[in-house]
Amino acid sequence: MENLIALLIGAPLLGAAVLLCGGRRLDRSGHWLGTLLAAASFVIALALFADMLGKSADDRAMFQRLYTWIPVEGFRADMAFQLDQLSMTFVLLITGVGTLIHIYSIGYMEHDERRRRFFGYLNLFVAAMLLLVLADNYLLLYFGWEGVGLASYLLIGFWQHKPTAATAAKKAFLVNRVGDMGLSIAIMIMFTTFGTFTFGPVLAETGQASEGKLTAIGLMLLLAACGKSAQVPLQSWLGDAMEGPTPVSALIHAATMVTAGVYLIVRSADIFNAAPDAQLVVTVVGAVTLLFGAIVGCAKDDIKKALAGSTMSQIGYMILAAGLGPIGYVFAIMHLVTHGFFKAGLFLGAGSVMHGMNDEVDMRRYGGLRKYMPVTFVTFGLGYLAIIGFPGLSGFFSKDKIIEAAFAKGGTEGWILGSVTLLGAAITAYYMTRVMLMTFFGEKRWQPDENGEPPHPHESPKSMTIPMVLLAVGSVAAGAYFEFAGFVEWLEPVTGFAHGHSPLSAAAVTTATVAVMVIGVGLAYLQYGRKPVPVVAPRGSLLTRAARRDLLQDDFNHAVFVTGGTHLTRSLVYVDHTLVDGVVNGTAAAVGGLSGRLRKLQNGYVRSYAVSMFGGTAVLIAATLLMRAV
Repeated sequence: MENLIALLIGAPLLGAAVLLCGGRRLDRSGHWLGTLLAAASFVIALALFADMLGKSADDRAMFQRLYTWIPVEGFRADMAFQLDQLSMTFVLLITGVGTLIHIYSIGYMEHDERRRRFFGYLNLFVAAMLLLVLADNYLLLYFGWEGVGLASYLLIGFWQHKPTAATAAKKAFLVNRVGDMGLSIAIMIMFTTFGTFTFGPVLAETGQASEGKLTAIGLMLLLAACGKSAQVPLQSWLGDAMEGPTPVSALIHAATMVTAGVYLIVRSADIFNAAPDAQLVVTVVGAVTLLFGAIVGCAKDDIKKALAGSTMSQIGYMILAAGLGPIGYVFAIMHLVTHGFFKAGLFLGAGSVMHGMNDEVDMRRYGGLRKYMPVTFVTFGLGYLAIIGFPGLSGFFSKDKIIEAAFAKGGTEGWILGSVTLLGAAITAYYMTRVMLMTFFGEKRWQPDENGEPPHPHESPKSMTIPMVLLAVGSVAAGAYFEFAGFVEWLEPVTGFAHGHSPLSAAAVTTATVAVMVIGVGLAYLQYGRKPVPVVAPRGSLLTRAARRDLLQDDFNHAVFVTGGTHLTRSLVYVDHTLVDGVVNGTAAAVGGLSGRLRKLQNGYVRSYAVSMFGGTAVLIAATLLMRAV
């Protein structure tokens, strides 16, 4: 079965090559080819999963080596793959949700004349993401990491005729390059420390390296994770990336690409376990981003950007859990998978609403849509209940476990982290209820589009609603399945697992979680359910205005990095012109001036030369006589 691992990547990679190079002859059938090859990868994943289940827990890892990628003396990199419980979890998520999003895109992109190219980019992204999670070494992982960055750039900017989409794609690409520098530096430190960058030897020999080096590697890996997973301080690109087609938001910014950072940290668990300082920074970054994204999501009127803030916050939960070490690794992945179901469903639901509302994204121009889009309403509603942690649904099981693990950290740190996760749960319930009420309830606030065409909301075609229904099933059942099917035992051989010492019982944490959820829902209902929603947003408080501008993250980046970089560049140019060029030009001027004066001695008159010779001879004679006298 190991020989099938490469086919997981090969199927969508073949689709990308054919669709992007096949020309217009595939315009009518290319979307079907791309979808079938994505589905083929999912079928292969199911076959490998079934084979893995038939083995003992310690014998489930599979390896496949294709060839030596870079054969250099003292430096060897293989094109080799590793499929264990952790990578299998990601493979099933990527191929399963990816296939559903391909199917959804058939209807969503039906009238786009570049649909074939779009499906080629989708296949390229799936192939790159699979390479990232199947690589058996950090260098090959980096190759997939950069492939994901390229594909996301192409997909975010797919509608490049829109200046905002082109700008968003460039912004995402540049911000991610900052994070990618962290991964490249981490790989360099690994090689100089361990002599290899293959997972097995590196993670097995962490005890032989100094804590300082492991901390440096951990911090650089965290920097890479912050870029891909939109965590503070590299989170600014995610909201703008909503300019891409909605299936892109569902695939890249909900279920796959933004989870790559979580995968990187959990895969490198042994490094972080041996570097407690780096592990603490991971936890802090997750806690800060958890609240940051939730606050931003509260103030957005653009439905996709509200969901983007939510994604940022939920990934913050995962990063925080990963920073807890063996207490939280499994729960970080558990929430990652459940989040993949309900957040992808929410994004596809948002796309369905836009499809019926002339591509309108402003929720203040929605209202009362539940009567006109019943399937979208129910599937979106189930995703909403899952993300706020409604008892019995997926988010309730996975997020609850992270909150318990945060308290189980123990001491003051445990109380702080636990309180942060509870506060995040309350804010999540608030902003998601706000989205639900503004979109599907209340009075109609529909407005004509820019062409004066009034909206005629209607249910989306089956190619769009069927994936939404299947994702809704995952939103409802995935958490309970993981809870009772032994998800901890499934991942423990790879990630490890440890019970913490929580000052609160599981029942107390659950009660507190449900209580803060009810508070968040109630506050949102009082503000948006019992009062008319104005079509134009009120000015709001200072915090609201800051949240609408993403808590001034772009202003900060512009002031510190753009303006600061401009001033630094100008200062360096000034130093170059005045000091460096001054020394060089000054030396040239001095030599030129001296030569100009010496040139005057060469006047061409014999009598002048005779006098010079006589004077020189007289000086020599006088000097000789003086020396003898002394």
